[in-house]
Amino acid sequence: MKKTYLAKDSEVKRGWYLVDAKNEVLGRIASKVASILRGKHKPTFTPFIDTGDGVIIINAAQVKITGRKLKQKVYRRYSGYPGGLKEVTLETMLAKKPTTVLKLAVKRMLPGGPLGRDLIKKLKIYADDKHPHKAQNPVLLEI
Repeated sequence: MKKTYLAKDSEVKRGWYLVDAKNEVLGRIASKVASILRGKHKPTFTPFIDTGDGVIIINAAQVKITGRKLKQKVYRRYSGYPGGLKEVTLETMLAKKPTTVLKLAVKRMLPGGPLGRDLIKKLKIYADDKHPHKAQNPVLLEI
């Protein structure tokens, strides 16, 4: 009888990937990065264990947005108080905080709960092409 392989946290070998977001479509980058953070590219993938690798995204400010999303997509947050709904368009958010746009796109593709919160910690995003993670020896990933 064959048994299903379940990875143990101590057995997981983690690496790092470098993604250049320059002139790449936002959603395509986010879905690929979310898949790598989860570990779905590995044969040892286990849904409830963190088997994924770390990802470094550079040039987040030059990500490409398709369609009319720059004007139409709205990010909302609510403070809980009356009149406390804040709305920011994608265009404004990309101009002020380009790293937040990518982080939210990836975070919303990950599972909610403790596993998703652990996975998002392995994502490092930078607006330009400089990053302090040379020691991790990241492998360049083509999207």
